[in-house]
Amino acid sequence: MLISTQTDMANCSLGLKEKIKLIKDSGFDAYDISLFKSSKEDELLLSAPDYIENAKEIRRYADEIGIACSQSHAPMPSSVGDDESDEEIFKKLVQSMEVASILGAKIIVIHPKQHLCYAENAEKLFEMNVEFYNRLIPYAKKFGIKIATENMWQKNNGAKVPCDSVCSRAWEFNKLIDTVNSEWLVGCLDIGHVSLMGADIPKFIHAMGNERLLALHIHDTDFVHDLHTAPFTNKIDYKAVAKALGEIDYKGNITFEALNFFKNLPEELYLSASRYLCDIGKYLAAEIEKH
Repeated sequence: MLISTQTDMANCSLGLKEKIKLIKDSGFDAYDISLFKSSKEDELLLSAPDYIENAKEIRRYADEIGIACSQSHAPMPSSVGDDESDEEIFKKLVQSMEVASILGAKIIVIHPKQHLCYAENAEKLFEMNVEFYNRLIPYAKKFGIKIATENMWQKNNGAKVPCDSVCSRAWEFNKLIDTVNSEWLVGCLDIGHVSLMGADIPKFIHAMGNERLLALHIHDTDFVHDLHTAPFTNKIDYKAVAKALGEIDYKGNITFEALNFFKNLPEELYLSASRYLCDIGKYLAAEIEKH
């Protein structure tokens, strides 16, 4: 089990190589390359005309300092509802799969489509996502990288609180993976997103099992806001989470998506903060092994 964290850190001005070195120096086994729209990584690895050479250079650098790329997060959202725009998004998703594979990632998280109101279009979105992931499967095979779909949430605009979306319940998450029925599609469980839906996280983990659940996004919330901060700083019971992962014999890695833990920190404290996250990862790994 590798312990990794994403390269995206809120308000961080470091370059990609500097961030990878920071992650290495913090004690992490691997890094999760952030390729979503707002990141500097996108400018280097997706928007640049020489993106393949850039990716190979980052791979060479990471290999030299001794850290692997275990996982990636693709651009988001995966759709906006306009055919022309969605086709451009799809091309960018395929490109991100190519880049992640060059870097050595084994899994790339690609959000399901959720541009429609889930409450009124749940069945339509389900069918749309079966088609969407089936279309991506040939590229997963081509680049040798598994796709992980993720449990999502939407905002209730009236109450200004999170509400259900695609895969926010275990039964639908499982149904999507099982319907596509490919070894190239697995599940990434965002622990924070489960908490926003008020679901029982250990029960969710047990419902998915270790054949579907092969990746994680680890971060903490207050059950209301998608805080993306360090575990044990808010309300999620991470001892119970680790126990459930151990009980299903979870076979994936621990990957933090706690970018906002760095949000208000001066650059001089990035290393300390990153080491703290790594220590939490080691603790969680030990708890998983215990059970």
